[in-house]
Amino acid sequence: MIPPPNSPLDFLDNSPNNSGGTAQGDSTDLIQDLLYEIIRVKELIKYYDNIPNGAGLLGASILTELVAEAYKSLVDYDPVLMKKYYDLLQNCD
Repeated sequence: MIPPPNSPLDFLDNSPNNSGGTAQGDSTDLIQDLLYEIIRVKELIKYYDNIPNGAGLLGASILTELVAEAYKSLVDYDPVLMKKYYDLLQNCD
């Protein structure tokens, strides 16, 4: 996924800890990638919520739960779970 030109996450690219190739840089990249996927899936949730007659409510609730768990993995700074939810969110459409 190519980030938008005026991304709200630009501060991650300019952080002094993001030196690329180091363990810190790798985890920052994972964090940034996960945040992009969370933003993308939140847009999908809006799409599912707008499907007439409640036909998308199940999909929206499943995606909402995935996003909540992905946020939790970020808060807990658990790289294994972050990778897991990044992979799961990538396959949401």
